[in-house]
Amino acid sequence: MTEPILQLEHISYTYPDGPLAVEDLSVSIAKGERVAVLGRNGAGKSTFFLLCNGILEPSAGTVRCCGKPVTRNKKDLIELHRRVGIVFQEAENQILAVTVEGEVSFGPMNLGLPLGEVERRTAHALDRMGLSEYGQRSPQYLSGGEKKRVTIADILAMEPDVILLDEPTASLDPENVVLLEKTLDQLTAAGIALLVSTHDVDFAARFARRGLVFSRGRLIADGALDSLFSRRELLEEAGLRKPWIWQAAETLRPGEGTYPMTMEQFARWKEARD
Repeated sequence: MTEPILQLEHISYTYPDGPLAVEDLSVSIAKGERVAVLGRNGAGKSTFFLLCNGILEPSAGTVRCCGKPVTRNKKDLIELHRRVGIVFQEAENQILAVTVEGEVSFGPMNLGLPLGEVERRTAHALDRMGLSEYGQRSPQYLSGGEKKRVTIADILAMEPDVILLDEPTASLDPENVVLLEKTLDQLTAAGIALLVSTHDVDFAARFARRGLVFSRGRLIADGALDSLFSRRELLEEAGLRKPWIWQAAETLRPGEGTYPMTMEQFARWKEARD
């Protein structure tokens, strides 16, 4: 079995003067995985992401990156930040530079890389996100979808193994959601593991194969999405609904247990029953 890229072992975290946010969390992420992170607001999803990236220090437990325990040593944290990148929900909160090129080059420059390597990584990341012609433009004048692509390019320039995306479809119109999904497909093809925190179960069903379900700071389920959506009590506890395609198929043929989650799956499912 391939060694996981990222492991959290019995992790707990309590915010200062606050409640326990994550309790006894253990999870492993492998190369190229597509994982949906699901649950209500306040369930622990955002805290989980910040622990994965090393922004928060666990109150208990161990984070491992490529098998090595991550300490609070500066070198360890820089390596973790490089390998595990976060794309936050609000792109404006992540963009700092006055030009797109300056924004995307910021991370590699902070790694102390030679100028030629910084330029190579920046150009490559911009090209992958379809932003090569945007280099000298000001990010503040870009559309919401373009800003989202800039924040992903920020992370790609660090050449990560894992990308964490917090509500990536928020505020995007349908056209930009389609473009985002194509981008995620490209990242998966490049071997990057993707974890997406989302309330949009229809997007999750199209994107992911595996789901992590959080409730009240605990990971209450980890498994194949079609299995998770078949568990009524789990959905009720986590405040989730079944995808619309699933519900339509279930209405047509009740009692089958699991159902298609995407239009492609629905077409095959219906053809097999006609």
